[in-house]
Amino acid sequence: MHTTITTFFVFLVLISATDAFTKQNQYLNLANQFLAPQNAARSTLRMKPLVWDPRLARYAQGYANQRRNDCALKHSKGPYGENIFWGSGDEWTPAQAVTAWVSERKWYNYWSNSCAGNEQCGHYTQIVWRSTSRVGCARVTCSRGKGVFITCNYDPPGNYIGERPY
Repeated sequence: MHTTITTFFVFLVLISATDAFTKQNQYLNLANQFLAPQNAARSTLRMKPLVWDPRLARYAQGYANQRRNDCALKHSKGPYGENIFWGSGDEWTPAQAVTAWVSERKWYNYWSNSCAGNEQCGHYTQIVWRSTSRVGCARVTCSRGKGVFITCNYDPPGNYIGERPY
């Protein structure tokens, strides 16, 4: 009887540990989906990689949760730099959102420190902002089929008018 109880207890501990490891691994995998393409963009400029910040990720998740009902492309107006993304359907991945932001590189002209024509490039410049060192991001599937909302928050923030990102 004692051996059975001990075996059962060990089994429960292993299941709990496996579940905790799986959840932590999923969290790290999600963080890496956001980090890898951003750090690849920074690497091409020989910049230090961004570090995942759980505090920023909580901030991003809190704001993403607020956008869950309307999926509106509105900034949080918080104290951090911020990139936001919306996509229709529910299949959008963190890497796809970051790739869309990084693709704005083609519109950024370093010498004039501006975007070409009426194009956007501020998502890209936030990612490669020289003094930014930490990032936290979140993704939500919006209610009633309104799409996917993804946000990343950066600290220290960037995109100051008149300053070059790097």
